[in-house]
Amino acid sequence: MSSRRLVVVRHARAQQAAESDVQRPLHPEGTADARALGAWLASQRIEPGVAYVSRAVRTRQTWDALAAGAGWELAPHVDGALYDTDEAGVLELVHVTPADVDTVVVVGHNPTVSMLVAGLDDGTGAASGAVERGSFPTATAAVLELDGAWSDFVATGARLEEFHVARS
Repeated sequence: MSSRRLVVVRHARAQQAAESDVQRPLHPEGTADARALGAWLASQRIEPGVAYVSRAVRTRQTWDALAAGAGWELAPHVDGALYDTDEAGVLELVHVTPADVDTVVVVGHNPTVSMLVAGLDDGTGAASGAVERGSFPTATAAVLELDGAWSDFVATGARLEEFHVARS
């Protein structure tokens, strides 16, 4: 079995007001932070084969800035369900990722991202315990790894190797 890497990203800082929550754009600082996070991910030699991004404006803009900062040209899969799903819904997407993909990036929202990462953490990785349920700042990436198939990402089944909060 191959080694798999799941990178879970919370969107960057967004504006407080918009016509609706889903339409809130990034704050200028959020855009800069997302670019900085992308540069950090590139420095970690992370190159996704698939990206799942929530339909919200702020997550799509986070992806754009993240990809620009990392130098990625990958077109994301914008998924409407990621906006209001729970961690089980995210895992449904991850589990059907093609077997030839080694790295997936998910750009989503809290509390889902913190619940997902805390739930997957098996306690053995270099950053184990870095995420408490509910605590996951904006413009943050958690890098989880496991040896196995995408369907092996289950509760306490992956190593939390990196947890990085980007601030420009």
